[in-house]
Amino acid sequence: MAFSNTYLLSPSSLYKLNPVLFSARRRSVALSRFHLRILKPRFVAVAASENGVFTSPEIAKSFDFTSEERLYNWWDSQGYFKPNLDRGSEPFVVTMPPPNVTGSLHMGHAMFVTLEDIMIRYNRMKGRPTLWLPGTDHAGIATQLVVERMLASEGVKRVDLGREEFTKRVWQWKENFDISEENISTLDEQLSQAVIEAFIKLHEKGLIYQGSYMVNWSPNLQTAVSDLEVEYSEEPGTLYHIKYRVAGGSRSDFLTIATTRPETLFGDTAVAVNPEDERYAKYIGKSAIVPMTFGRHVPIIADKYVDKDFGTGVLKISPGHDHNDYLLARKLGLPILNVMNKDGTLNEVAGLYSGLDRFEARKKLWSELEETGLAVKKEAHTSRVPRSQRGGEIIEPLVSKQWFVTMEPLAEKALEAVRKGELTIMPERFEKIYNHWLSNIKDWCISRQLWWGHRIPVWYIVGKDCEEDYIVARSNDEALIKAQEKYGKNVEIYQDPDVLDTWFSSSLWPFSTLGWPDVSAEDFRRFYPTSVLETGHDILFFWVARMVMMGIEFTGTVPFTHVYLHGLIRDSQGRKMSKSLGNVIDPLDTIKEFGTDALRFTLALGTVGQDLNLSTERLTSNKAFTNKLWNAGKFVLQNLPSRSDTSAWGSLLAHKFEKEQHLTGLPLPEYWVVSKLHMLVDAVTSGYDKFFFNDIAREIYDFFWGDFADWYIEASKAHLYQSEDKEIASISQAVLLYVYENILKMLHPFMPFVTEELWQALPNRKAALIVSQWPLTSLPRNHTAIKRFENLQALTRAIRNARAEYSVEPAKRISASIVANSEVIQYISREKDVLALLSRLDIQSIHFTDLPPGDANQCVHLVAGEGLEAYLPLADMVDISAEVQRLSKRLSKMQTEYNGLVARLSSPNFVEKAPEDVVRGVREKAAEAEEKLNLTKTRLSFLQSTILVSE
Repeated sequence: MAFSNTYLLSPSSLYKLNPVLFSARRRSVALSRFHLRILKPRFVAVAASENGVFTSPEIAKSFDFTSEERLYNWWDSQGYFKPNLDRGSEPFVVTMPPPNVTGSLHMGHAMFVTLEDIMIRYNRMKGRPTLWLPGTDHAGIATQLVVERMLASEGVKRVDLGREEFTKRVWQWKENFDISEENISTLDEQLSQAVIEAFIKLHEKGLIYQGSYMVNWSPNLQTAVSDLEVEYSEEPGTLYHIKYRVAGGSRSDFLTIATTRPETLFGDTAVAVNPEDERYAKYIGKSAIVPMTFGRHVPIIADKYVDKDFGTGVLKISPGHDHNDYLLARKLGLPILNVMNKDGTLNEVAGLYSGLDRFEARKKLWSELEETGLAVKKEAHTSRVPRSQRGGEIIEPLVSKQWFVTMEPLAEKALEAVRKGELTIMPERFEKIYNHWLSNIKDWCISRQLWWGHRIPVWYIVGKDCEEDYIVARSNDEALIKAQEKYGKNVEIYQDPDVLDTWFSSSLWPFSTLGWPDVSAEDFRRFYPTSVLETGHDILFFWVARMVMMGIEFTGTVPFTHVYLHGLIRDSQGRKMSKSLGNVIDPLDTIKEFGTDALRFTLALGTVGQDLNLSTERLTSNKAFTNKLWNAGKFVLQNLPSRSDTSAWGSLLAHKFEKEQHLTGLPLPEYWVVSKLHMLVDAVTSGYDKFFFNDIAREIYDFFWGDFADWYIEASKAHLYQSEDKEIASISQAVLLYVYENILKMLHPFMPFVTEELWQALPNRKAALIVSQWPLTSLPRNHTAIKRFENLQALTRAIRNARAEYSVEPAKRISASIVANSEVIQYISREKDVLALLSRLDIQSIHFTDLPPGDANQCVHLVAGEGLEAYLPLADMVDISAEVQRLSKRLSKMQTEYNGLVARLSSPNFVEKAPEDVVRGVREKAAEAEEKLNLTKTRLSFLQSTILVSE
């Protein structure tokens, strides 16, 4: 049956970082289903003043963060999150990394949700049907561990309950933990069918087999765990030196081995030395007596594998309890002895130590080795300890019968996909890591000795050898029929008790969620392969590479074309967030204080693959950015015609800035800002297509705050408030609206809430911002206009700096002579009102000329750029006599301070005896004081000469 239900966000899900994770009411993932074939989003033009959903900057001082849920619910009610299949273009599909059902939410979730939502919103605005497919992983080991701990608190063990009852308890816990009744999960019926089908297909091709091999064993959970789920940590421990007597030799004939795990000596099957180690050459080929084993002999062998410089240069070979020893034993044909039970106690091979816990046995064994004289010494030693990523316990290498997938043929196809360019991994450096891992891949142990998960679809025959006689089937009924056909009607069967590794079901995620193995399913045909896989680089092998292998194997197609790997989020000092350091930042608390948009924008500033340091300063800055957007919206709205003034709006909307002919007649500030906007649209669109989100964020931020808010809004006031030309005012209004609405469009994927609120406040909105058309690219721009306005900016900055230097009152208007060639004078003089407004000049006393004024020696001379200068009459800016007196006093004080510093540096007693950093500090202060002293002298001299000239 086609799996036509796919999933998106319910209102109870994350309305915060939007769509999915951070609800104020809960911290687990809740996702609602929707039926793709019946979805048609409702595109409704809604004005802010006509409904109770939106708030306008005209009536609110700032953006209210509590409105985010209201906005989210409105998007959801309008169907905007659903793929609009009427658009007809290629769908853009992202499958969300399914968080563990047990997981609590953290900034890592905030990071990936933000980045994926950015991608989805951008492509939706580009006109592509978008599907964002979230869900949860049943998390076999983690979930069973949580529930077992819960039962332990009640004094109950899972074995006391039995498999069926224990599984019921897990389902009950899951339903209580995850309140959504329609939550997609890797254990859903459709996905479970896909898992069984994948197992059967791999088995039919001979890629799944059963065998006894070395695995990582978790004694507490009594299950094998993946190599990828073992974390190694440098921990203090002990190196035990033990005598192994040489059989047939004298009391002085013995080898000393050094080991961190003496309890495994009961499983020794050889003692090895390096063939080039002269110390032990005479013993090669003889036998050693394993201590405490009642005289059991093992061969003394030579192999280059032994490092003669480590420890004593003698190695005990315990193939049943060490990965490297296991490989060496298989190469040399040595027997493999297992001395450990699956609960971490020693078995009967350990003789008198049987039944003791592995760590208890270690203590007792060492004590008895000391008593018998076989203990040489023990010393402190730091070693790499393997611990379970899930439970934290020390992992035990153990030979165990498991199910495996042969990976080499699958890996080759996944390598080829990258080589051919069918799959792009970002950042590029991870391609090398991906290629290295797949080129050296080991077979995948897919069975887990758990009760929670997908039961392995294998049935055994009662009374037959499990490794030779088994049935692979889709159900118990099918297995029984197959068994009866082969073994007769009276055959009895039982299912393998193990479950599949959680990552096995997750590896099918991009296509199992869309209806596979039914390749005719409408969802599968429409939305597979997906577009982008975004996730943390730490699960490149756990999940990404396995999805690539399984996708190619079962569908013949790479499951996604791009892999975007984000980094870790660290604290402001660059440290990994952890409870022990007390530096964990809760995303929900952050949202309450700074707003979702500020958090999203901050997280998106991280470079692909690089870790991001998250600080309160960054969040505060981006909260201020939200407020700046709001205030800019207030200004735009206040300076637009009344909604009822149809004539004014007709004039305003007649300006079409997408066409060259509508730009050429614009005033310089308008020509400049529209040209810069069109350049920005191209850069930002290219950045979105290349996934350069940090560059996009910075470029939009700089344009909005620097160019639009600080310069254009201020320049527009001259046309809006001072010009008597209604056409000029209308042009400024049109440009304000045009630039601002395009800023909102480009910024919407990053900051969806505040931008939608502002968009809805603007008049004549024909659609919600979330589904509005992305700005067009390759629109006209004029570099000459940009250069000319930059000259005007440079002139304004120079005048502002001079005013600040001479402490001119902000409200005081001053005179100016602008000197330049005729071409520059022509375009600068046209913007006389803008220059006067921005530089606080007296518009009646601005003179444009190609020669310096006659009183130039009584003016402050400014060079704004090549061929553009200004002369500001000093008398306009300060009371010269009063300023001379003030500077004279200041100069006297500065000279005294400088002389004191020079005197200290002239004293050999200070220079030779004071600490070097103190002396260096005084020298730096003296240099700085000298520079300020010289500047003040020059300025005072200039003022005094001005007085003389005027007299």
